[in-house]
Amino acid sequence: MTNRGESGGPPPPDPARLARWLAGIIRGWALLGGFVIAALSVMTAASAISNLLFHEPFAADYELVKHFIGVAIFMFLPYCQLVGANVTVDIFTEGMSEGKKAAMAFFSSLFAMAFSLLLLRQMSFGFLSYLRYPEVTPVLQLPLWTAFPPILVSLFLLFIAALLTARDGWRTMRGRPPLLESGHELPVE
Repeated sequence: MTNRGESGGPPPPDPARLARWLAGIIRGWALLGGFVIAALSVMTAASAISNLLFHEPFAADYELVKHFIGVAIFMFLPYCQLVGANVTVDIFTEGMSEGKKAAMAFFSSLFAMAFSLLLLRQMSFGFLSYLRYPEVTPVLQLPLWTAFPPILVSLFLLFIAALLTARDGWRTMRGRPPLLESGHELPVE
């Protein structure tokens, strides 16, 4: 016998499974950002070696770093929100109860949701502006609008991460366990 909803249709979605799936997408997006930074590092090192050996650095290394480092930084924001690696001041929360810490996490997640939506809106306007009035980089002639699609995806994922952390903060405030395991957090030294 299959597990079906009350109307006989498909079973209702499992919120914990959906949360883990979304968290996996966010982690994968951050890893992709790490690959972008690793590629930029290799390219910069190769350019420096080429400059030392042949007195000819790569013509557009600075241009590519400038273009893609901002993209990579945005790619890390959703993961930072998801694991609570954003800037916090632990000295103020040391003596707080778990419920109060959860309330702070909930309200900071609401702020992150609002912030991500505001940035998503404004960056969308910037994207449309660069499409309407195209600009390119000086050496490679790379259109500047190409940085916007991954940034917009990152901001959408930031909203999703803030939604997940807000939900877990709300659950913890109510004395229920979070749907995302705490094993996703960064190690604390």
